[in-house]
Amino acid sequence: METFAIPFLLFVGALLAVQAAANVQLSSAVGSPFGASTLQLGIGAAVLFALALPAGALGALGVLDHARAWHLIGGVGSAIYITAGILLFPRLGAVVSVGLFIAGQMLASVLLDGFGWLGVDRQSVGVADIAGTALVLSAAFLIVRAQTDTGVLESAVRDRLGWIAFGLVAGAVLPIQGAINAQLRHDLDKPLAAAAFSFSVATLAMAVALVLALVIARAPRPRLDGLNRLPWWGWVGGLCGATYVTSVFLLIPEIGVAPTIALTVAGQQVASVLVDRRGLFRLPVRRIGPRRLAGILILLAGVALIQLA
Repeated sequence: METFAIPFLLFVGALLAVQAAANVQLSSAVGSPFGASTLQLGIGAAVLFALALPAGALGALGVLDHARAWHLIGGVGSAIYITAGILLFPRLGAVVSVGLFIAGQMLASVLLDGFGWLGVDRQSVGVADIAGTALVLSAAFLIVRAQTDTGVLESAVRDRLGWIAFGLVAGAVLPIQGAINAQLRHDLDKPLAAAAFSFSVATLAMAVALVLALVIARAPRPRLDGLNRLPWWGWVGGLCGATYVTSVFLLIPEIGVAPTIALTVAGQQVASVLVDRRGLFRLPVRRIGPRRLAGILILLAGVALIQLA
């Protein structure tokens, strides 16, 4: 593995925790998680197009009609993940939410590598990979259980099961998105063009979800008057997401899905601990008790085992 990839992917993973926390503030400002997600993704798409234009990469979009249809839908994963972060962080906390995301990510990444799905080069899945994945899943369960054991009634725990399942699915879509976007990058031969198109698809998907939420569920309309109270860091979600998406689909063909995701999830977990422990980004301070700390350490051990396999 390239030496630079380890610290770089740790940093990229930390950006995901920052992205989700910042987007909670954006959601509060506009009064709509769907509206916030649409705005954030639109910002990410604008940034990527602004970078691709002077680089002369946008001409590659002219060959999109030659790409397979499923190579074009990777951006939907960003829409799912970003909305999950906005909805789950206030309800479950940063550590629990990111723990669920990580469990979904690791399980999906090992399956992609082991079976060679979605155009990924098939990798042999050994005992260390299986053991590492089992550790990650066990740790995620321990972290969630520690959160729900602290004075929460059984009925409240049952109410959270849907959110827990949503967190696992939202995590799983990230490596799937990375694998799909890696195929699009190969089709276009221009990474910035592939990333810009992926974010455009994500923005469109979230805009459709916003309309459906307004019409069918009668969700609150997004408002713009609260944006003047948004802190500067509330706008960085789009940049964080753009950095993650581009980095992951560039490195998956080089080092594999599982190692790429293993490093990013390690960065996610460390950053989420800081967010919860310090109450960063205006989120509530949450105690990191012994059981939760043990879960975090086990999770990192599982990530390391997969990385070294």
